[in-house]
Amino acid sequence: MGFEYLGLSEQLLAAIKDAGYTEPTPIQAKAIPAVLQGRDILGIAQTGTGKTASFTLPLIDILSEGRARARMPRTLILEPTRELAAQVAESFEKYGKNSKLTMALLIGGVAFAEQEKLLDRGVDVLIATPGRLLDHLDRGRVMLTGTEILVVDEADRMLDMGFIPDVEKICKLMPPRLQSLFFSATMPKEVKRLTDQFLKDPKEITVSSPKSTATTITQKIVRVAADDKTKRAALRYLIQTNDVKNGIIFCNRKSDVKVVAKSLAVHGFSVAEIHGDLPQETRTQTLAKYKAGEIQLLVASDVAARGLDVSDITHVFNYDIPSNPEDYIHRIGRTGRAGKEGWSFSLTTPRDKKYLDALLKMLGKDIPEEKLEGFEAPASRDRKSSRKPRQKDDGRQSKAPAGREENKAPSRESSPRKDRPPREKEPADRGKPVVGMGDHVPAFLLRDAK
Repeated sequence: MGFEYLGLSEQLLAAIKDAGYTEPTPIQAKAIPAVLQGRDILGIAQTGTGKTASFTLPLIDILSEGRARARMPRTLILEPTRELAAQVAESFEKYGKNSKLTMALLIGGVAFAEQEKLLDRGVDVLIATPGRLLDHLDRGRVMLTGTEILVVDEADRMLDMGFIPDVEKICKLMPPRLQSLFFSATMPKEVKRLTDQFLKDPKEITVSSPKSTATTITQKIVRVAADDKTKRAALRYLIQTNDVKNGIIFCNRKSDVKVVAKSLAVHGFSVAEIHGDLPQETRTQTLAKYKAGEIQLLVASDVAARGLDVSDITHVFNYDIPSNPEDYIHRIGRTGRAGKEGWSFSLTTPRDKKYLDALLKMLGKDIPEEKLEGFEAPASRDRKSSRKPRQKDDGRQSKAPAGREENKAPSRESSPRKDRPPREKEPADRGKPVVGMGDHVPAFLLRDAK
């Protein structure tokens, strides 16, 4: 079934065709007609299922009639991260090019004055993160009494990031006659309580999350020693020995994103980092440069990369095995798209055993190993996943080898506390600048509504 059977206008169908799409995804096929009918929606779907278009497409047609008033947006879309908000804005620009809809994007890191100019003129679509929206509400720069449609996207991620109280506060400011669309990958009890409170007879749409990877992706597991220097060296070796046109390196922690990016930059790689601690204009400009091919490698956290949509990525490197196995599917799904070949390499240390076991259990199969001589952990340590200092079988701490510092008085660093592992040495490459960072925001984020 094509898009022409979903009840969309001819202008919108033309924009969809220009974007290269011919058939809707399952959630689009189910959600678009229901949204056009004015139904509340409860959609259970992961990122990557086409969820964004399932609400942006019908909203463009619904909002084609009517006019926005100053400071009173007709539609409010809440997103947990700046990148997801920017991705939704891009979706409206792409599919709404034949309409005259006005739009504002309220995210942190962008000057209030520019955002207020758009709000003062009136916007059909307001896309916001909860914190920045509440800032504008407190300043009296936006009112929600005229809102006709509310979209709460990634509700479970809102919960993870502590935004549910903010979302609940915003929902309570909405008018009683409101069409509400809630989307979430999972349904924890806090999110269920929220949907029960604010949705009226919703149409429930469930799209199962992917449990398998594309057949066009060649996957490899690379076992390495647990120390950070060896792990970073193994990553560099993999990049150097594979034909990497452009790649994404995923880390579980923001601190590792910074260290890995600086290490690669020091060793001459074209690289940039993206994580939640960076200013928004830097994050936006970095993504723009990466999409334009000016940066070869992007080191990212999962949250910051959620809104990343780049075609023709050749390689994905998991510097860490993700703690949530489903994140692995989304990470490596950045490559091998549209029938093209892609490659993924996942570094794993003895400490990752729990996460690796969970991943293999979800996939239902093993991932082939890529052996790197000189980078592997000692065989005796492959079976250990504990972070505690290694001890002898009799329970006593092992003595320092002969000729080392056994005669010195124990220092704070040489005598770690028993309840945590020894502190690792500071990387020699810490503090170096990162290549390829910019300082301008793309025009569509700041331009006035037409």
